Amino acid sequence: MKTKNKVVLLALCMVALIAVSVLGTMAYLTSTDTVTNTFTVGQVKIKLDEAKVGADGKALTGADAARVKANSYKLMPGHEYDKDPTVTVLAKSEESYVRMLVTATFDKELKDEKFATDLDEIFTGYNAAWKQVNKIVAVEEKTNADSTTSKYTVITYEYRYNTTVSAETADTKLPALFTGIKIPDNWTNDDLAALGGIKIEIVAEAIQADGFKDANAAWAAFKN
Repeated sequence: MKTKNKVVLLALCMVALIAVSVLGTMAYLTSTDTVTNTFTVGQVKIKLDEAKVGADGKALTGADAARVKANSYKLMPGHEYDKDPTVTVLAKSEESYVRMLVTATFDKELKDEKFATDLDEIFTGYNAAWKQVNKIVAVEEKTNADSTTSKYTVITYEYRYNTTVSAETADTKLPALFTGIKIPDNWTNDDLAALGGIKIEIVAEAIQADGFKDANAAWAAFKN
């Protein structure tokens, strides 16, 4: 009887041990899924250049041809000089608005209003894709080396490209703003002396189109 009880007890112990072993290896039913968000940064990128000119103000050709950031000119009445400021919207740029600001800075104040008017005609070969939307004539003041002050005139023109520009896969080259500069035939040496030296600076700007109602809203944000 004792032996039989021992066998039953041993059997029960084995059953309990198996039950513990099975319960110990059991796992909850689970499932896992993942959503991965990848963000890339958009960009708007442009470049501005113009044809390199020689001493005569004409664009160099052949092996000497190049695109540059600056040129020097000796202005004379009746002469026309090559100047073709060109904007390229670089590849992978988002759709954007593009404009150019042309600023003429003089050594002195223009006393004759006709010069400020005639300057509108000094640039030749305008492309219709660019529209002049603003012109500002301002008189500024500078301090000279001898501590005296003098005034000089600054005229700024704003030109906007007439459509938005996209360059998703390749560079997009826009037409040149204009192709040349010509001093009016009726300007004399005295007229040129009255103008003094002139520095013409051209700045190209671009801003994303997305998120703006129109170009006016975009450029207002650019100023800020």
